Amino acid sequence: MQTRNKVLDDLSQLMTNAMGVAQGARAEAETAMKSLIDRWLADRDFVTREEFDAVRAMAQKAREENEALKARIDAMESNSGQNRP
Repeated sequence: MQTRNKVLDDLSQLMTNAMGVAQGARAEAETAMKSLIDRWLADRDFVTREEFDAVRAMAQKAREENEALKARIDAMESNSGQNRP
């Protein structure tokens, strides 16, 4: 009976070790795939979300400044038209 328990213990230990190796291989494969995707994206010159948001904020600010300047110009033109005899 002790021999059978030893065989089952050895088999159990072998399966436990195999699961550990499989989990390690999975983690390594995930890391390699993430690295590959990161390199591929970097080679494509994609912008990050942070860069996109920064440029969008700059464009919005420029749009607002243009609108303010246009309003000032319109006000100046209407004032100069009123001062003419």
